[in-house]
Amino acid sequence: MCVLAHVLEAHGIATVSLVSVLSVAERMRPPRALYCEFPLGRPLGQPNDVEFQRDVLDRAFALLKADAGPVLNAHPVVIELETEPLSCSLPARFDPNLAPAVDEVRALRAAYDRSVKSRGGRTSVGRVVSPDAISEVVGAFVRIAEGVRWDEVGLPADPVQCAHDVRTYYEEAALSLDEAATEPGRAEAWFYDRTEAGKALLAARKEMQTQKAPFHFWFYLARGTR
Repeated sequence: MCVLAHVLEAHGIATVSLVSVLSVAERMRPPRALYCEFPLGRPLGQPNDVEFQRDVLDRAFALLKADAGPVLNAHPVVIELETEPLSCSLPARFDPNLAPAVDEVRALRAAYDRSVKSRGGRTSVGRVVSPDAISEVVGAFVRIAEGVRWDEVGLPADPVQCAHDVRTYYEEAALSLDEAATEPGRAEAWFYDRTEAGKALLAARKEMQTQKAPFHFWFYLARGTR
């Protein structure tokens, strides 16, 4: 976005950037930027807090009044990433003959469907894996964790894209299981620390590293700090 701001300004269009990584803004020096120390993916800060979001926008647009630039201001509020997992109760297993992670995916389908229905049918699942195919993809990650070559398990796309849809499926299901699911970081912590699918992904990540899979295919299956 910092680069794009320079391009737009060169064509006479005034810009204001909301930046989440201070070091990037300091290097790229966009014409006008408001640094917001919020969790990534939350550029306006508090979800469902209209007053707070309006304050962020007001501070950003106020930078247009500066006589000269580049201008880099910081929002006074810092929002830390929540790391306490959600307290979602996972549904009982359906089929003990299936791998626990695969059975878990199927057991969560009702919660996922309720969540999608509550949002008028909107879902972010489906970048490369449909909701109906999530269990198959999780099964592929389970096989990787068990030692099968990562490029021989039949993933429909690159592992990172597949993992993104799996995690999104779980996080959307969590919306109907715990009202606190909107807190940044809590759904992610719940997924990796409490669910069978999350544990399978982390195990597959470790195995893919051992198999010398391309770095970006295994490293980005989870946050780097994991």
